[in-house]
Order: sequence, then C-alpha cells, then structure tokens
Amino acid sequence: MGSAANSSVTCDPNDVIVTNDLWKTYIMGEQEVHALRGVNLRIQRNEYTAIMGPSGSGKSTLMNLIGCLDSPTQGSYCLNGHDVSRLTDDELARIRNKEIGFVFQTFNLLARASALHNVELPLIYNGTPAAERIERAKFVLESVGLGSRMDHKPNEMSGGQRQRVAIARALVNSPSIILADEPTGNLDSKTSIEIMNLFEELHRQGNTIVLVTHEPDIAEHANRVVTIRDGVIASDKPSHKLVPATATH
Repeated sequence: MGSAANSSVTCDPNDVIVTNDLWKTYIMGEQEVHALRGVNLRIQRNEYTAIMGPSGSGKSTLMNLIGCLDSPTQGSYCLNGHDVSRLTDDELARIRNKEIGFVFQTFNLLARASALHNVELPLIYNGTPAAERIERAKFVLESVGLGSRMDHKPNEMSGGQRQRVAIARALVNSPSIILADEPTGNLDSKTSIEIMNLFEELHRQGNTIVLVTHEPDIAEHANRVVTIRDGVIASDKPSHKLVPATATH
C-alpha cells in the first residue's frame, strides 16, 4: 500500500474496501484542518474490523468516507470493485443504499412505524415490490431474534431490541459491508454484550463488518483493530482474541 497521491486505485477481487492516500481537509476561516492525512486501508471480504480512536482522531471522518456519506479531498476509495471517490451526491446515495448497511448509536428508527416497516425502508427506497419487501424484512427480523416483535413500534421495545431492528434494517439489502458506528453507545453492559455477540454471529455467516468505536473492549470483539490518531493510521493489528490462535499456526 503506497502513498502515491493519484486518484486511481487497483482493487483485488477479495477486497471490499480499498483507500489510497485518502485525505479530508476542511477550511475553517483562513485555516486548513486536515481531518485525514493520507490513509491507506484494505479490508477484505468477510473481515471483521474495528476502527478505533479518541474524539478528534479522524475516525468519524473515515467512517463518513467509507460509508459514502462524504467525498475525500484527495486520494481514492474503492468499494466492492468500484472507485466511488468522485461520484455525485445522487450516485453516492445509490451506492449507500445498495452496498452499505448502517447501524447507528441512536438507532435512527421511525418512531411511529413498526419494526417491520422500519426494516422495509431501504427496500422501499430502491423500488423492491411490496410482497418481496415484506418477505425479506420478516426473514431478517427473525434472523436477529425479533420474529415475535415485528408489529411493535420502537417505544414498545427495549434499547437492545431497537438496535436489533436497526441491524435487521442494515442486513435487508444484503450489503457489501455492515458499517456500525458506536452500536453499543446507548446500551447497558449486558445488552452491549448481546449485540456484540450478534455481530460475531453475522460475521460467522459471511458478512463484512466495520465497527467504529472509541471503546477498546468493544473493539476487541472484532478480529482486526485499526487505530486512528491525528488523521493517520497509528496501528493495524489482530485483536487480542486472535493473537493466541495466530500464534499456534
């Protein structure tokens, strides 16, 4: 992974995420603030990666670029074989809907809609026929253990159940990556463990997961921990849970 400042990137078929010399610069008055300073990152299919760093490290900026919520100032980003770093806002919206399943700290559920309708939303946006929509939404709700809660609204569910609805919504489009931003931030310790166990199960089923967190114990649930500091990758290594297994090979 070089740091050439070109705008093209070569994608290996096994790579779902490739960033090449990724920069994000904000103009604050007369000052330039470099939130990212040439990030090179590769994530392969079916990897479970945590991106960790303190507030102000650049991890949220990197998440926004990986999630196609923003475009880089310089460098390139390849998602599932396509260079998405120069797309228009409309093109980015289509990529987000098709390729990325988001799970947010605040759940981002429609308060007056049932769990089933909340999970259907991405399929409504991309024009999936109603019968198929409902079938797929029911399937993913059952897969996260909420088969009996489909008609419940968010205020009728616990925090953990709401996050499971959000995870089901992220899964319903069969995305290339699940991008989870502080997914346990609003949950108690016991519920946090349940949600992290669910992510581990989703990874075992073949999903590529990128987990953004500032909590080291949450990051250790992933197989790989990428630490961001001052807009650059400070470290990139296997999580502690993989170290013993790696050492025995």
